[in-house]
Amino acid sequence: MFKKVLVHARRGVKLIILFMIAIFLMMGAVAFLYKPTYSVFINGQQVGYTTNKSDLQHRINEYVDHGDGTNDNVAFVQVNDLPEYKLCLLKRNIVTNDEEIYHKVIEQGIPYYRYYAILEEQQEKYYVASFEEAENVVNTLKDKDSENIEKISILEKYETGIKDLVSVDEVVSKLYVEKKTAVKVAKNTSSKASAGYVNTATTTSSGKASLGISLIRPISGTITSRFGVRSSIRSSAHTGLDISAPTGTPIKAAASGTVTFSGRKGSYGYMIVISHGNGVQTYYAHCSKLYASVGQTVAQGETIAAVGSTGNSTGPHLHLEIRVNGVAYNPQNYVY
Repeated sequence: MFKKVLVHARRGVKLIILFMIAIFLMMGAVAFLYKPTYSVFINGQQVGYTTNKSDLQHRINEYVDHGDGTNDNVAFVQVNDLPEYKLCLLKRNIVTNDEEIYHKVIEQGIPYYRYYAILEEQQEKYYVASFEEAENVVNTLKDKDSENIEKISILEKYETGIKDLVSVDEVVSKLYVEKKTAVKVAKNTSSKASAGYVNTATTTSSGKASLGISLIRPISGTITSRFGVRSSIRSSAHTGLDISAPTGTPIKAAASGTVTFSGRKGSYGYMIVISHGNGVQTYYAHCSKLYASVGQTVAQGETIAAVGSTGNSTGPHLHLEIRVNGVAYNPQNYVY
């Protein structure tokens, strides 16, 4: 009896070994004939294959963040349909087409150019390439004690078209207005000129104003729409930053403050507004759930809401705004 059991056991072991060898040989054959590859889709349509998803996506991200390098004023490129990847096994003789996929992505890109408008009485007059140049214009007009210094301000602009840019000297020469009398110059130099410059730094959308607080990222995710972008789903330029994330992702307070709004508001959907003092506010919109109520004091990093797609939204994401005295600033100058 014992011998029979032993014989059956040996046969079972042999069968297991043979089965494992067969599996090993099959895996070897698959590895020899096939290779792990990513099938790439754009807007639901397959456009090719890549074996290196990370390198291809990194190259696309660089294009979205900086453009193709031909123009220094490109702030970013709006690409509505980014690629999706699905892992698959392909025969080794199948040729990948990373370059073709990359060009399919960038051919739909819309470059947004960043420049700075010099305003007089809130009317755009001239455009310069950098914030430093815009500041030089204001400082020079201040030093020259221009009569209109209080009416001059700076506005950061994002547009799909390229503006005619002019030099600092040309802007100064066209905007400078000499004071009418020496008496007025002596009386008003320190107050009016200084006040005009302070207004420029604190009440425009230049994105360079000091908030007086340090912000953290409310969520981690992919930026899907940037500040200043125009779209068919909006009636005006985008006043915030959209960060894609799954529904229910916890949203944290970017800084400590007091909740001044918690509820549903038009196209924002469910939204929370936190006031941080000195006119600084942060908006968190399109939420699925709100955890903080009006009047509540929240700490930096405290969970206040959850990502959703309420209001005017095409998918789950956080719409983040930073406002100072009601004026929207580019969140990417502070976070992300």
